[in-house]
Amino acid sequence: MTALLFRDEPYLKCCEATVIAVHGDAVELDRTVFYPMAGGQPGDTGCIGEWRVIDTRKGETPDSVLHVMEPGFKLDVGSSSVKAEIDWERRHRHMRFHTVLHLLGAVVKAPVTGGRMAADKAHLDFDIEMEKLVKPEIEARINAMVAAAHETRPHWITDVELDARPELVKTMSVAPPRGEGRVRLLEIPGVDLQACGGTHVRNTAEIGAVAVARIRSEGKRNKRVTLVLS
Repeated sequence: MTALLFRDEPYLKCCEATVIAVHGDAVELDRTVFYPMAGGQPGDTGCIGEWRVIDTRKGETPDSVLHVMEPGFKLDVGSSSVKAEIDWERRHRHMRFHTVLHLLGAVVKAPVTGGRMAADKAHLDFDIEMEKLVKPEIEARINAMVAAAHETRPHWITDVELDARPELVKTMSVAPPRGEGRVRLLEIPGVDLQACGGTHVRNTAEIGAVAVARIRSEGKRNKRVTLVLS
């Protein structure tokens, strides 16, 4: 079992940990600040000891995290008090993008069919008519929400509670992480509430200026809105 420190402390940049398993080019720790790729958010990079972590992926169980290491690393099961440290600037940009995508989903009232974040941009796909996506309007409303400095509030509900409230799952292509009997929600009071296991900024003001880079059709049921940050 790995303690997933990023869930409750997304601003934690590093921790000391013990190696509990080695799987080829990947290492598991007893605790980690590294977010594994999920929900359109890339996996963290960084270092464990002197060795580079080039990606982070989910393992076979809900609380298993695989830190994919650079070739030639030397970490063994039982290695203790190793420092695990993420590339903070990269992670923080993903946090800003992830939160702004929640704002985008609150502005565009349509089913979300997909989404992804990268270092320089992020997008959501919507099942909506193209003429309903007006670039200046979307951009203005998102930036107003950013300027309003809304706090974000993560909390948890049970799987049973989530089943009774299907409206909390807003992305058709990505199911919220399950397997522990509870599911994490991300609330932006008065703006958005949905199941989400990703990392987010504490306040929307932290996102900064947002621009709609483009809006284009990706198929009959997919209209993609791409955002960039300053």
